[in-house]
Amino acid sequence: MTPRPPFRADHVGSLLRPPVLREARRRHSAGEITTEQLKAVEDDAIRDVVKMQKIAGLSSATDGEFRRASWHMDFIYSLGGVSQSDERLHVKFHNLAGDLEFSPPGLQVDGRVRLDAPIFAEHFEFLKSHVDAGITPKLTIPSPSMVYYRGGRAAVSETVYPDLEEFFVDLSTAYAAQLSAMGELGCQYLQLDDTSLAYLNDPAQRELVSRMGGDPDTLHLRNIKTINAALKGKPDGMTVTTHLCRGNFRSSWAASGSYEFVAEAVFGELGVDGFFLEYDDERSGGFEPLRFVPPGKRVVLGLVTTKRPELEDADALVRRIEEASRFVDIDQLCLSPQCGFSSTEEGNELTTDDQLRKLELIVATAERVWGR
Repeated sequence: MTPRPPFRADHVGSLLRPPVLREARRRHSAGEITTEQLKAVEDDAIRDVVKMQKIAGLSSATDGEFRRASWHMDFIYSLGGVSQSDERLHVKFHNLAGDLEFSPPGLQVDGRVRLDAPIFAEHFEFLKSHVDAGITPKLTIPSPSMVYYRGGRAAVSETVYPDLEEFFVDLSTAYAAQLSAMGELGCQYLQLDDTSLAYLNDPAQRELVSRMGGDPDTLHLRNIKTINAALKGKPDGMTVTTHLCRGNFRSSWAASGSYEFVAEAVFGELGVDGFFLEYDDERSGGFEPLRFVPPGKRVVLGLVTTKRPELEDADALVRRIEEASRFVDIDQLCLSPQCGFSSTEEGNELTTDDQLRKLELIVATAERVWGR
């Protein structure tokens, strides 16, 4: 029987953009090449990165998110009723050398949220047509939470949505339509990337939510409810996972803290099939929150960092998997990088060789622990 995702050796989704692609995107932004010329460069780069994932030994493949500037905003701006605002978000990221600020354009909900057309449909169809037999094409999209988390109530028009509950209903409906459409295109593996559920473990992030007028003690419950409503009509045969991320921009992070604050509700109530969790350093806390993971759900341990080039020790990875198995059955566990390698087109501070070596290590370690 063909294994279903998430796989014992898996990865989050985004991959380092090759220099030729980054240059093509720069030239396109400057008006030096056409959209068709940029697409041709993207097509070639995606063909190459699909081959790389096969060489690494992975059972799934993404397009590396090569057609996007960021992991979430390209999708969110494509939803009906959502537009780019004149204001910029100000997100402080941290790394070992200090802090840096990421200031992308914000968003505003100025119409009824809807799905006018399936988002990334052509992206997925291209990927699906270029994976070999036995490789499962995987689509990554931002979770519904990401449409609301950073802007809060202020980003949602009170004229359009005087009752915020109507906004959440429309948002879930749009996402349900997206999943249905992707299922019709043959997508059997879809991932909802979510920072809100992980950020809320950090007291500083809960304070930020409070300053925006939200309730940091219940926001994760609201987000779980919205996601679950979107999943009610999940197509038969489609596996949906979520990645709970603490931020990933140029090898930096935005939040810290154990998953304990949200664990019981997220693991016990969120209707996904598996959880990609970040466990690459001390910011992640311990494995104790995994005690809330029910039978039948998979946990993909992100033990291999994408933020630094140094290669992890295989024996240490095995020991950490064994440690996690004290809290959830080892048969429910998988292994992956802690996050994507390039959540934005700038990418993390690694080389493509570092990236390949880390993916190969994950595959080899998974084979050592679970066999083929």
